Amino acid sequence: MSGTPDDDRLEELREKKMQELRDQADGQGGGSNEAAQEAAREQAEAKQDAMLKQYLTDGARQRLNAVEMSKPDFAESVKKQILALAQSGRIQNRIDEDQMKDLLRELQPESKSFDIRRR
Repeated sequence: MSGTPDDDRLEELREKKMQELRDQADGQGGGSNEAAQEAAREQAEAKQDAMLKQYLTDGARQRLNAVEMSKPDFAESVKKQILALAQSGRIQNRIDEDQMKDLLRELQPESKSFDIRRR
């Protein structure tokens, strides 16, 4: 990761939360499945965020976060696509903001246009 104090603090807080969820899951016999699922989801989300930080510049991450605020489903599909590209080794350098704009345009679903004519 980048090693900035904010990133280190954020990672520390995530680890602490994960440990609390694990402890809570160990303490509860019946509800442990739900807590384990929550812990697994949190861990997967933290891993996804770490990989995105590795492959995206700050500007690209900000653009993706802005898209996520307005279109969460579309942003999730873009994240999955970026991670798939990264895991397959097709991303050589970090994706900058201009490349993110191009990627968003490519992945944007075709908009349906309606042409209404009055007679």
